[in-house]
Amino acid sequence: MSDFRLSNRPEPDSLISAIAEYVLEKEISSELAYSTARYCLLDSLSCAMLALEYPACRKLLGPIVPGVTTHNGTRIPGTNYVLDPVQGAFNLGAMIRWLDYNDTWLAAEWGHPSDNFGGILALADYLSRRHKTSHKLNFSLYDVLTYAIKAYEIQGVLALENSFNRIGLDHVILVRIATTAVATAMLGGNRTQVINAISNAWIDGGALRTYRQAPNTGSRKSWAAGDATSRGVRLALIAMTDEMGYPSALSAKQWGFYDVLFNRKTFSLPQEFASYVMENILFKISFPAEFHAQTAVEAALALHQKIKPRLNDIEKIVIETQEAAVRIIDKTGPLDNPADRDHCLQYMVAIPLLFGRLTANDYEDSIARDKRIDQLRSKMEVIENKKFSQDYLDPQKRAIANAVQLFFKDGTATERIAVDYPIGHQCRREEAMPLLMKKFHENMRGIFTTDRMQKISSLVNCAQEKFQNMRVDEFMDYFFDPKP
Repeated sequence: MSDFRLSNRPEPDSLISAIAEYVLEKEISSELAYSTARYCLLDSLSCAMLALEYPACRKLLGPIVPGVTTHNGTRIPGTNYVLDPVQGAFNLGAMIRWLDYNDTWLAAEWGHPSDNFGGILALADYLSRRHKTSHKLNFSLYDVLTYAIKAYEIQGVLALENSFNRIGLDHVILVRIATTAVATAMLGGNRTQVINAISNAWIDGGALRTYRQAPNTGSRKSWAAGDATSRGVRLALIAMTDEMGYPSALSAKQWGFYDVLFNRKTFSLPQEFASYVMENILFKISFPAEFHAQTAVEAALALHQKIKPRLNDIEKIVIETQEAAVRIIDKTGPLDNPADRDHCLQYMVAIPLLFGRLTANDYEDSIARDKRIDQLRSKMEVIENKKFSQDYLDPQKRAIANAVQLFFKDGTATERIAVDYPIGHQCRREEAMPLLMKKFHENMRGIFTTDRMQKISSLVNCAQEKFQNMRVDEFMDYFFDPKP
């Protein structure tokens, strides 16, 4: 009799148990992790506020059925929506991710751990308001930061040596797993309930990555994380009804995740869950662009003034990059929409060469119809630099290097500009933090009045201990707009 026909119910898969034990039992003591998590939270809200300026994002927000209201629900920042925590997670997750400007993790798999703030903040705000009316202990920002550290760690450690994109699955699967685990713990779930929830999250399988890749690149990549984190909250709520789980959801012969979706391989877990990912997260500060291209944009900006008078004399543009960038953002041919353009390395280099900038607006049709952009793209040659690829995977470096050089028809060339680490990298953190807060205040000013901005500035500039002790519902009220 084949193994898959045996009906003996096994013990939970070791990885599922390890995740459950981590979210329920692990004490986080790293001051660096908590201070970094605070920046991640503020940056996520900053990205969400900037996204509200784009109708393509706003049209997806609000209740899933128009007109439905929720009493004491989750407040959606920058809006007057009050939603249930599942739909609240979708709204927040989509807003945070919309412009590809939130923090990033790069390894064998990549992704954006701050996507989990959609579920964490929505659920924490809902629970804090519910507990306030029932006189239970309220959720504080310390709790939010703690669960964020754990969600980042689950997503990031699973990404270190397990590539989902190579088999066609999107990285938001790890957002769903991480949010499911921490959301069940936030709801007061016990070990069995957390395990049950995580098993159901794996059983959901994975979204196809086709919406991030040519020829199908589209705006779903901007709301896929909201979908994943909201699904995590939904699965957590289901688990809290004592709905059953599936202990060998990963390892079951023929029917489990490994055999069905992971080429019959098991996951590699190179280190225990702690706070490594939060401590080493990559911030997107300078440009709303896919992270593998950040240093290429920085190099192109350095060349802008020198080549501006010689645009018509360019014969060839050589971009050296890492293997991962070649695989996912080396793109030729027509680019049909903003989501297509912000995942095209050549487009992201052409804009700063031409204009000396790269903003979210530069992906819109009004800019993209400038014929000079595609003329420059047609002259670009993208090649893998093996050293860049090695340093990208080296755990002691985690570099994301690019180099740009232009060659002219008369045989001359610019200098080769190489940048190993983007500004948001851990090794440039001191340089980055003032710029991160500048980004925060600029994005907030696009939504809120001067009086509200003064209150928000006072909030974000307070000491770490005071910040962490604030109730979640009070914090979210700073960013809520009750006007219709």
